[in-house]
Amino acid sequence: MFALNRKTKSEALFDLANNLIMLCVCFLTLYPIWYVLINAFNDGKDAMLGNIYWWPREFTLENYKAVLASPGIMQSMWITVAKTLLGVGLHVFFTAMVAYALSRKDLIGGKFYILMGTVTLFFGGGLIPTYLLIKDLHLLENFLVYIIPVMFSFFDLIIFMTFFREIPEGLEEAAHIDGANDWTIFMRIILPVSMPVIATIALFHGVYQWNDYFTGMIYINSETLQPIQTYLFRVVAQSSSSQMMVAVQGNAANRTVTSQSIKLATMVVTTLPIVFVYPFLQRYFVKGMMIGSIKG
Repeated sequence: MFALNRKTKSEALFDLANNLIMLCVCFLTLYPIWYVLINAFNDGKDAMLGNIYWWPREFTLENYKAVLASPGIMQSMWITVAKTLLGVGLHVFFTAMVAYALSRKDLIGGKFYILMGTVTLFFGGGLIPTYLLIKDLHLLENFLVYIIPVMFSFFDLIIFMTFFREIPEGLEEAAHIDGANDWTIFMRIILPVSMPVIATIALFHGVYQWNDYFTGMIYINSETLQPIQTYLFRVVAQSSSSQMMVAVQGNAANRTVTSQSIKLATMVVTTLPIVFVYPFLQRYFVKGMMIGSIKG
């Protein structure tokens, strides 16, 4: 038994090389994030001298004070939080509802609906037709432009439908015998037992809603309706971060804040919330991704 558990020399070398390669990949992935973080906590004037690689050389919070004192960033943050919470809730509910209907074998025309939805995975109308459609729906300069166009996703529907088809039919039959209709079964039986896939889809769509800057850039001109990522995009692309420095009071503070340090601090502020949420949904995410991979 002991001899069977011992690794050969070639296997040990392979494991060593594999671990070293994965450590290099992890370092290349995480170091850019770490670099932004330490420079965001470093004095702006001092950071311009360079050679900051591992730790802040002159630690300061003035960069974050400038970001949080900006009148636009807090409004953008509230817009992002609102559209993420509302968007995730409606997206999960409507996608799950349609998926439950299509998972039923007795649905008339179910295969045709699935075929039509599959086509949308490969072909789209393009940006200009989409813009004209949004305009005709009177969603320009409207908060609902973040919600309605992405309320349903056929890709997410496939994940939901695969999970629903694995739920024992006996649950629904027993509920029907007790007098429950389809709506009651969906709300009180199907959804409660579908928490792993619901958490997975919520994580998918939540990350999308939080990181989406394109919608605000194309369909929204009003600064009061722009999400935080659109705000960040304009700070980085248009160098408007210099306007945020005006919010920092006092000459001493102004000498420590630069346009570049404002950009880095803004990146950290806009990224951390979704990073903190992810670990709480990780266990559901892993379980949800395994849906349909193993048949028991």
